[in-house]
Amino acid sequence: MQLILLQKVTNLGVLGDKVDVKPGYGRNYLVPQGKAVPATAANVAEFDAKRADYEAKAKSIFDQAEARRAKLEGASVTLSANASTEGKLFGSVGPRDIADAFTAAGHAVEKSEVILGEGAFRHIGEYDVLLHLHADVETTVKVSIIAEA
Repeated sequence: MQLILLQKVTNLGVLGDKVDVKPGYGRNYLVPQGKAVPATAANVAEFDAKRADYEAKAKSIFDQAEARRAKLEGASVTLSANASTEGKLFGSVGPRDIADAFTAAGHAVEKSEVILGEGAFRHIGEYDVLLHLHADVETTVKVSIIAEA
């Protein structure tokens, strides 16, 4: 399936690229999310006519992500969880918990932006968490997990 990208997609291409993807990926993810359109002759002509608009929109989204990164630089949050005396959590702390904690602290973070490379946290301690705010914008924040009193 051939598509025209309307924004930068990690590991695929940048705005305006014609890419070949598997039909399911294009039909179920890229097109419904507004990240691409089918590469028909009409869509190619429409894209060429509106290219400046798409580039301006991409630039504004990138600038918003950069502003969010500046606010989140050096941010930290503390979560309390039920834990054993050895420090092992009864349950785990995952991306949703971390996103909710940052949102409560005044930093709007979506669950899908929280990247936990090794899975959910299962022990108390301090962790570095990667936030993927845009295809080109990432930042690292601190998450401290303490035992409930």
